[in-house]
Amino acid sequence: MKKALYAFALLTLISACGDGTTANTMTVSGTVKGLKKGTLYLQHLPDSTLVVVDSLEVNGDGSFLFQTEVESPEIFYLYLNKKDNNDLNDRITFFGEPGNITINTAWNTFDLNAKISGSETHKKLEEYKKYMSSLNKKNLELLQKSIATDAQLDALQIDSLQRQSDRNTQRGYLFAINYAINNRDSYVAPYIAISEIANANVKYLDSINNSLTPEVAESKYGRLLKVHIASLKN
Repeated sequence: MKKALYAFALLTLISACGDGTTANTMTVSGTVKGLKKGTLYLQHLPDSTLVVVDSLEVNGDGSFLFQTEVESPEIFYLYLNKKDNNDLNDRITFFGEPGNITINTAWNTFDLNAKISGSETHKKLEEYKKYMSSLNKKNLELLQKSIATDAQLDALQIDSLQRQSDRNTQRGYLFAINYAINNRDSYVAPYIAISEIANANVKYLDSINNSLTPEVAESKYGRLLKVHIASLKN
């Protein structure tokens, strides 16, 4: 039995080596429904400059496949140049990680209805964004009430709306902090800390940083969080 298991493991290793993939290989594939012509780009931000990892010319078939090595999970972008001189709604943001990630969407609603699967970190990010979206919607409703031309609001009503908006914003900060701490073993935790609440009180950022598992702490965003906290303290 042990020999059989060893043989199977060896065959699996040989197979992986044979197709050029490693344990850190990320494969991004899917379909852009209705896309007949255009260019797809896989992009990311290794530092402060957007870099094209790979590109693919589409001509009559909206299916695509990209492969790249990922040191640790990080944000990637699938950008579609439809050659229509319009950059709106042309970039899908997703949390890339080693393994197979599938992105299915349509050319006319490219970034609006994209279905992304295969990335556990992206699932966590979507969960976070869903709650934050509800808070942002509430803030927008409050703003609309405060500037409505047909509403005669007095000073007390305006002040009340402002307090509600401030509480909503504070609720968002607290949710982000708690979400990061409660998901200390996910790469989304340090990402949220540096991209969503980088201006929060350093004691809260410290709490997130100190709660991270060793693997997450040594990831790209874990290291960036550490540097950011050090700069705030200095």
